[in-house]
Amino acid sequence: MATFVLIHGGGGSAWDWHLLAPELVDLGHDAVTPELPIGDRSAGFDAFCRAVVDAVGDRRDLVVVGHSYGAFTAPLIAARLPVRLIVLLTPMIPRPGEKPGDWWAATGYRGVEGLSEEEQFYHGVPADVVAEAPAHSREQVSAEGDEPWPLDAWPDVPTRVLVAREDRFFPADFLRRVTEDRLGFPPDEVDGGHSVALSHPRQLADRLDAYLRA
Repeated sequence: MATFVLIHGGGGSAWDWHLLAPELVDLGHDAVTPELPIGDRSAGFDAFCRAVVDAVGDRRDLVVVGHSYGAFTAPLIAARLPVRLIVLLTPMIPRPGEKPGDWWAATGYRGVEGLSEEEQFYHGVPADVVAEAPAHSREQVSAEGDEPWPLDAWPDVPTRVLVAREDRFFPADFLRRVTEDRLGFPPDEVDGGHSVALSHPRQLADRLDAYLRA
């Protein structure tokens, strides 16, 4: 049994994982869904890491999953806890010294025109789940957006990247390029859109479980 540490993306919350976590438990694993202190104007990367470490407690055999902006935090946990595997899901992959606010221009991200935020973020998610989402979104005012990413190099921990084939926010072609440019290997692919943990929770759980069995 592994413990999956599920780190939400920008403006998100533990709710983002509420469909995936039970599927991982059903497969015999544990799941931890920390809330990052994104509403605290003084909170930076160190505070983010403390929130994750506190949520993990004494659990071990850790697989850290960072969704979207959560990819800036996920690798940092490997410097504080014994991490077995890092999985980046539809991610913003950081570079050493890069400020999150600079990521967009540095990767050449051009945005998506003509689509609402709902269409970009929740494509393929059931309508009843989309209707719940606004109650669980949070304004992100924390300080890490202007902090250089603190690692000098990527952690010496096995890392996998999962892009979603129907992602309208970070299109698959864009993330394939960014992954190969920044990590030097191609990503894996899964069905679904940007919020794949809400649209395809069982398929995602099976893929995460398969990484451990490989």
